[in-house]
Amino acid sequence: MGLLDSLMGNASEADAGEINEELSAVLADNEQVMHAYKMVRDLHVFTNKRLINIDKQGMTGKKVDYLSIPYKSITQFNVQTAGNFDSDCELKIWISGQGSPIEIEIKKSLAADVQKTLANMLFS
Repeated sequence: MGLLDSLMGNASEADAGEINEELSAVLADNEQVMHAYKMVRDLHVFTNKRLINIDKQGMTGKKVDYLSIPYKSITQFNVQTAGNFDSDCELKIWISGQGSPIEIEIKKSLAADVQKTLANMLFS
């Protein structure tokens, strides 16, 4: 993950094994991290059961907000790819019962991977 990408808010791929170990206390017994994307201190984690958005808050990052979204609650998603002069893509995820989507900025090079991951999790 490049420092400039982190500062600009673009998510980069994180090591799923390390994240699986880090989140072992909050994962279900047979839940595994499939893909993880890091944005400065925050994480977007795709497990075999759900999507977890982890928002570390405050100066020290000790206060953490975990948003757990079961895949069955996702009604639709949108990946807007970048143009020639854009450096990032945007992922929007709509959740049943929620009006506005969750928005995540991702690196251009990860757009296809994120879209494939979501499709595999939702349609399998």
